[in-house]
Amino acid sequence: MPSINTNSVTSPVGIVRIFQFILTLITFSLVASIGHTSFSFWAWSMFCWTFCCFITLLIIILELTCVNTKIPISWDDFTTAFAMQATLMHLAASVIYPVFFVCSTCYVGIAASVLSCICFVLYATEVGLTRAKPEGISNFLSTVPGLLKVLEVFVACIIFISLDSLIYNFYPGLKWCVAVYSICFIITLLIIILTIGRLLSRIPLPLDKVMIGYNVLAMLMYLTATIIWPIYCFDGNFWPSFYFDRLVVVSCMTAVNLIAYIVDTVYSVRLVFFVSHV
Repeated sequence: MPSINTNSVTSPVGIVRIFQFILTLITFSLVASIGHTSFSFWAWSMFCWTFCCFITLLIIILELTCVNTKIPISWDDFTTAFAMQATLMHLAASVIYPVFFVCSTCYVGIAASVLSCICFVLYATEVGLTRAKPEGISNFLSTVPGLLKVLEVFVACIIFISLDSLIYNFYPGLKWCVAVYSICFIITLLIIILTIGRLLSRIPLPLDKVMIGYNVLAMLMYLTATIIWPIYCFDGNFWPSFYFDRLVVVSCMTAVNLIAYIVDTVYSVRLVFFVSHV
């Protein structure tokens, strides 16, 4: 019989999680009551709210019953990564949904958008309460490089939902950009999964050096994508506004991920070659 940890729901983080669950549940219920569309941005917004709602509920139940202590993963890394990812997902949903699907008389949509913004604040509060430390080994995803990995995966998701095969299939340069997004997304996500599963330490390689090497490679790949994507998309091409908006989103998010990988590289180099030798 599992023991009950009431402190998990009475602590500040526990109370915040309860509100997260309630408000995300209300948010996606309101949006679902309006109806659905096949538009990828609508599907992304609904996925954000439903995914965060049920993962938050799962975390609450597992911590309340102390089952989380029996799961062979780094629980702190898992909850930190999820809180950061949920914060970014709600930020995106709180912008995308009202921009594309809410009008001045869509009162249910307006209510859902407001609740989504509140959810964003709640998840950001959880990140603040579990605060990222400037350095550390045991909980990698609580460090700045770890949180940057979560950011890089999230930005790649925004890129993917904005892509359209009708555009990039006609240009080899754009196919290279899509390959960059896919390769970096898969490797970064794999790093996060291995970290949560406590498997990184079992890899017989100097992980700090490998991480730096990967960050440099990803930074260079994203640098090429940041240059190539706008050249192929905007140099003499005229797109309908629907496609043009998506192309701009991809361009901006590519630049954001380039900056993230640059910061990740610089910070990792600083930790490995300077701080570790002090």
